[in-house]
Amino acid sequence: MSGSESHRPIRRRTFVIGTAAAAGSAALTGPLAVPAAAAAFGYTDDGSNYVVDTGANLVFKVSKSTGDLTSLAYRGTEYQGYGGMNSHIESGLGSSTVTITQSGSTILISVTHGTLKHYYAARNGENNVYLWTNKADTSVSATRYIVRVKAGLFLNDEPDSYTYTTSTIEASDVFAKSDGQTRSKHYSKLRVIDYNYIGWTTGSVGLWIVRSNHEKASGGPFYRSLLRHQSADGGGLYEILYYGQNQTEEQRFGLQGPYVIAFTDGGAPSSSLFPGTLTTSWADSLGITGYVAASGRGRVAGVGITGRNTAHPYTVGLANSAAQYWGSARSSDGYFSITGVLPGTYTLTVHKSELAVYSTQVTVSAGGTTTLNSIAIPSSNDPGNASAIWRINDWTGTPSGFKNADLMTYAHPSDVRAAAWTGNVVIGSGSETSAFPCYIWKDVNSGLLVYFKLTAAQAAAAHTLRIGVTTAYANGRPQVVVNDTWTSAIPSPPTQPSTRSLTNGSYRGNNYTFTYSVPASAWLTDTSLYNVLKINVVSGSGTTSYLSAGTSIDAIDLLA
Repeated sequence: MSGSESHRPIRRRTFVIGTAAAAGSAALTGPLAVPAAAAAFGYTDDGSNYVVDTGANLVFKVSKSTGDLTSLAYRGTEYQGYGGMNSHIESGLGSSTVTITQSGSTILISVTHGTLKHYYAARNGENNVYLWTNKADTSVSATRYIVRVKAGLFLNDEPDSYTYTTSTIEASDVFAKSDGQTRSKHYSKLRVIDYNYIGWTTGSVGLWIVRSNHEKASGGPFYRSLLRHQSADGGGLYEILYYGQNQTEEQRFGLQGPYVIAFTDGGAPSSSLFPGTLTTSWADSLGITGYVAASGRGRVAGVGITGRNTAHPYTVGLANSAAQYWGSARSSDGYFSITGVLPGTYTLTVHKSELAVYSTQVTVSAGGTTTLNSIAIPSSNDPGNASAIWRINDWTGTPSGFKNADLMTYAHPSDVRAAAWTGNVVIGSGSETSAFPCYIWKDVNSGLLVYFKLTAAQAAAAHTLRIGVTTAYANGRPQVVVNDTWTSAIPSPPTQPSTRSLTNGSYRGNNYTFTYSVPASAWLTDTSLYNVLKINVVSGSGTTSYLSAGTSIDAIDLLA
């Protein structure tokens, strides 16, 4: 810290995430406004950097040679930088062409590095930096922006922090504290649909990244990625559009943004900066490559959705190779509206929680609204509607409800807070779902047993057993044994991401249902006895323990 700020005590407070509801409840919101005389809006050139004064309390610098953000000073305190590193795309682009222009109340810095173009914009009187990134091809390996924050300015011991531990338990990015709790930058808890902003606050200063609408990202509304971290060296806030970690889609190219670096007086950032509400008509004439104004976009609206299971939320997604969007269906009738859509033809998918239960094609035109009549989800599209002798968990495309499921979005499976991964399940006990582990690994808890009874009529017939999964690691998939007399064939592995998932906070892969035709001869004829289903995980891949072949479970049922 500098000046009088150096003796100001730091209060141990943090805001991890934000939604519109959270922002509305914050005591102080929005960019901090000060009289115009407090600073002069404009820019200077110090020889190495363009120095931008926003006319509020924020002054930032951008390197003229690399396009890195080299300084981020708020109220005279420097926030940018740890470990000698700047804030930047990727880990820094290197030599780039950097230019600056001022148009009225807006300053735009343009960075060109090969085929990639990046932009910083400042508005007179705002404590915000607006950023856009246009990635045209794979010459840059991933698409992220990281704000690197000096150590000691914000303190936290949240799941995505490893400030207080250096004990590595997996790769170089998963750590264990002395009390057995785990920490990793991957443990954000959140899907993209769950947050609008991330950052920290001391109570008197808040530093945030407000995410973009992710129209050029990959993975849809349920994708999970690292959002922030802290270590002894400082902190990082991320806007990640394509990370290559547990990705289910090919990456998309083109202009993404704006996303916003926002300072506040301690409260949440203004909801006017959130995706879906942010308007940037002031940027329409700036000449940003790939920029499409609101007038060049369209809207998709649906009057309702029938055939829903109202116990679960429904999300409507739009996707093609160029862009993706989503919106929530109203719980009362399924009405939805998705705005700001680039023209084109999209696959529209209705999700029950995270399980796709309906799809169709829609075409969007600039300035127009594509209105859809009420969508009727066929009963057969939802596996939860099938008549079952027994069912463990509802079909939602998630492991939610199973043992340890909630913890696994922000902790390693070895975490001391996790319940034992082993243990058997008895149908009819009333605790089938909570006793069944959300993940099964070849080297940890393969051979899980499920006990159940059948009536004479049920035991006299063949039945279909279904096991739904949400992702797999190292081609892990279930093979089943019934009463030690009938063993299923080893199923082929479905297409799943090849990177880590189960150990770094994500169960999101490609939902898949394994089906097994169990003959009547496999069942016990004595109705007083329990039939025993054994679920093994098979694969020739993976290593040991929690990095052995494994899979995440959605639901299991035996059809009538």
